Amino acid sequence: MTNLLWPGDHRARDHMTDRALLESMAAVETAWLDALVAESMAPPECAGADLPMLLTANDSESLAAAAEDGGNPVIGLVGLLRQRAAPDVAPWIHRGLTSQDVLDTALMLGVREVVGELAAQLRGQVATLTELASLHRVTPMVARTLTQHAAPTTFGAKVAGWLNGVVDAFRTLSALVVPIQIGGAAGTLAASTELAALLTGSADPAAVSASLVQSAATALGLAIRSPWHTTRAPVTAAADAFVGCTDSWGRIASDVVTLSRPEIGELSEPGGEHRGGSSSMPHKRNPVLSILIRRAALSAPPLASTLHTAAALANDERPDGAWHAEWDALRTLARRAVVAGSQCGELLAGLTVHADRMSETLDRADVFGEQEAIAGLAGRPPSPTYLGAVDRLIDESLDRARRALGQR
Repeated sequence: MTNLLWPGDHRARDHMTDRALLESMAAVETAWLDALVAESMAPPECAGADLPMLLTANDSESLAAAAEDGGNPVIGLVGLLRQRAAPDVAPWIHRGLTSQDVLDTALMLGVREVVGELAAQLRGQVATLTELASLHRVTPMVARTLTQHAAPTTFGAKVAGWLNGVVDAFRTLSALVVPIQIGGAAGTLAASTELAALLTGSADPAAVSASLVQSAATALGLAIRSPWHTTRAPVTAAADAFVGCTDSWGRIASDVVTLSRPEIGELSEPGGEHRGGSSSMPHKRNPVLSILIRRAALSAPPLASTLHTAAALANDERPDGAWHAEWDALRTLARRAVVAGSQCGELLAGLTVHADRMSETLDRADVFGEQEAIAGLAGRPPSPTYLGAVDRLIDESLDRARRALGQR
């Protein structure tokens, strides 16, 4: 995908593109068809049908245009697969499924891939931040509150705060459950249960339906869950995990934007031949990575809000519009998170710390008013430093990061 109005979108590569989602939908149909064969509910000739291979490069555009007629792309996709599949396979494609099953599960396959990408990004950032916090444990600087000089701190302490946010995001993402969604037309597995009753002679056709779902979930590498047609927690949980990531990166980028101002000059972004340039002012070097990361952090919560609103308005057994509002919001949020994560990893890996400038600013600042007040109250001279529990807090952050990554 390309997006002129979202610079850096190429960093998300093929994640949840139209082509990738179509292939995921076809993969869902394949997994379900194989499950039907395994339960003797479809002819043996259907086994091993590779439905994604039936797709061509032009299908995304044609199916997107045709989707307006039925409100979703699955209807056209099923017709196309049946048209191109072998005659003894075609009638069994999509039997027991509904459009929502295929689309929701395909989106979850896309979410799973994005989660893997984001987890790898966060791991790399934890390693970089751990090194930065250790390296600058005693690098003195001014702490700022409400934009003003507040008290002494160290850059290592600031980085430890960044690290805590990234670890929080990693933990939330790691705990995310990405489930299959199969319930049939009304979320009751009626069609697959009826097929089981008519074709298998099972005394418990409902159990056969459950087995079908389990088999398909295993084939697709997704968690098993009861149908969630109008219980949209898997979607909102994914959205919240993605926003947790952009929140943590936005917080880092906001500090870098501030501290890279020329009048402060305590940090600099990694440079490049054309990075940070201006169309009219050749002297400028804009902190463009941080700006683009902040852009994602600002736009991600409204996308998640759309998904929560849709979840709250998911009426009946399939919503009239709320479900439809989810698809592109989730895709957009996921891709923007991948882009911001890539940009933040680059930012941190190439960040330049101007320790001398930090020290100079601290030396010129009047930041010991609180310490002097406490000393006066205690009736004793102030301590030689006013860094509080910085060392301990940095150690706690580093230890927490190691535990989150499964390290000792």
